[in-house]
Amino acid sequence: MSTGSGRSVKIAPGAMVCNECELRGDITIGSMTVIHPRASIVAEAGPIIIGECNIVEEQARIINRLPHGEIIPTSTPVMIIGANNVFEVDCCSEALKIGDNNVLEAKSFIGREVELTNGCIVGAACKLTCPEVVQENTVIFGSKCARRQQADRPPPQTLQLDFLTKVLPNYHHLKKPHKKSSNA
Repeated sequence: MSTGSGRSVKIAPGAMVCNECELRGDITIGSMTVIHPRASIVAEAGPIIIGECNIVEEQARIINRLPHGEIIPTSTPVMIIGANNVFEVDCCSEALKIGDNNVLEAKSFIGREVELTNGCIVGAACKLTCPEVVQENTVIFGSKCARRQQADRPPPQTLQLDFLTKVLPNYHHLKKPHKKSSNA
């Protein structure tokens, strides 16, 4: 939809980014990442770097914004999202650091001061707002955000990624990846 003014959006080859999504600010999207229509990625306070093989579903929001009440940033925080993460429908992430193989289920929220390590699942409608580092392979679930450790990380979404990369171009217009100058 919009790409902002004077900002750069870098899309790696192999990424599938629908035109109907909102991209604002300095954003780097890794290869094989899929950004659905109506997803929002907003880099207000600093750049956002999204790794490879992530899925950002409809109405999911990834926002790097200034802390509440701060007008002038004291530094430029970079938001870094690892690989193989899934951001389900209508979730919101403001976390500056997300590792690999995490799932944010529908309508979940993680705040700016939360760090997701690797292999975590934030259950549907769970909200994490207090500063913390969530241990690897933690599952957060239920109305009281109960926690437990799982034995293994969530499996990578390779089948879903393969399916989306085949189907999305048939139904949506995609943003083109930026080609680097060839050294042929």
